[in-house]
Amino acid sequence: MLNQAISTPNTLYDQDFYLWTQTTAQQLKEHKLHEIDIPNLIEEIESMGRSEKRELKSRLIILLMHLLKWQYQPKKRSESWRSTITEQRISIEVLLEDSPSLKPLVEEIFNDCYQKARLKASEETKIKLNFFPQESPFTQEETITNSFLG
Repeated sequence: MLNQAISTPNTLYDQDFYLWTQTTAQQLKEHKLHEIDIPNLIEEIESMGRSEKRELKSRLIILLMHLLKWQYQPKKRSESWRSTITEQRISIEVLLEDSPSLKPLVEEIFNDCYQKARLKASEETKIKLNFFPQESPFTQEETITNSFLG
């Protein structure tokens, strides 16, 4: 097995995270449930869920910011902006395919992400914040649809 010189699961978790993951996986495969470091396993699983949610938010903010820039700065449109919009949409699509339970979260976080995107767009473009609409000019569907550019 993978246990080396480090003796307890908690010590292993603190001293060598990679080895802890490999040891825990092996213990699960061998059904050695009594040996598993349950508290740290729970913490890591919860952290993975938070990470997925954080990634969805981050990608949605970037996507909305670029859609705002695209719509409100037509003379500065670039292939780089278009590429970023496409990249974020594909990444969101893949994320939602891998974790379909995140789909309802889009509706929950959309307005907050739009407000953050609005702020970032204002900061990046030097256009006053109040120039951008308070409410998103894009629906959730338009935002993540590959053919829509605003």
